Amino acid sequence: MVRNVMTRTQTEAESRQNKAPGFLIGTMEDTMEVNSLSVGTKMGYRLFSVTAVDKLDCIHEGVEGPDVYIVERLFSSSLVVVVSLSMPRRMNVYHFKKGTEICNYSYSNNILSVKLNRQRLVVCLEESIYIHNIRDMKLLKTLLNTPVNPTGLCALSVNHGNSYLAYPGSATNGEITVYDANSLSTVTLIQAHDSPLAALTFNASGSKLASASEKGTVIRVFSVPEGQKLFEFRRGMKRYVSISSLSFSADAQFLCASSNTETVHIFKLEQHSPR
Repeated sequence: MVRNVMTRTQTEAESRQNKAPGFLIGTMEDTMEVNSLSVGTKMGYRLFSVTAVDKLDCIHEGVEGPDVYIVERLFSSSLVVVVSLSMPRRMNVYHFKKGTEICNYSYSNNILSVKLNRQRLVVCLEESIYIHNIRDMKLLKTLLNTPVNPTGLCALSVNHGNSYLAYPGSATNGEITVYDANSLSTVTLIQAHDSPLAALTFNASGSKLASASEKGTVIRVFSVPEGQKLFEFRRGMKRYVSISSLSFSADAQFLCASSNTETVHIFKLEQHSPR
């Protein structure tokens, strides 16, 4: 699964004024085949190996452009996608081992997030989503007039056999649209929460989807593609929190949630037999 950890270097007022998102400080890729950390910096970006438990080994430092706020590596390959604050509407794709640019694309508005697997590359703007074929970077589909999504919230299954894409189906409630990025068709709509969505993530196989709303009190897990609710976890009863990240364990037996309370909750996905 892919877990994004974001830190804002600007205040919310500055971000709205500049209409550019804050820095994406780290993207942890934790799959069966690779453990790596991608870090955007003021000078460019860095790629780290996190296979060792006691240290981070820098395997590459990119200086193609400053102020990188999105950097995504395709698993253990040499393909890296980069977006900088100096050109927030342009996505650059590099072969970092050769030091060459593969291609670049410009969009109508600022790029808020980028997701990729071995089949698809997805670019999320505030009110549209672009789906590219990862092999030749050809644009396959444009989803226009999607609900307003100021944080670029979306999730793409790392299992390229299905390439499910999840994104908000409403700006006013917690509806989730599940889209098949391979067949380029909508799979299902899930009425997940009463409040707008704050976090989404698939498990490694793409058979489960976890979600949390802006209230942050309840986390739900749904089956994919059916959209049936499988689990519901209560993070708290009264206090609303901002859940910034959800992540399944590799075997999908556990679900981790982090928030602005500086705590991490780990839930076990188990069915209780009726008494």
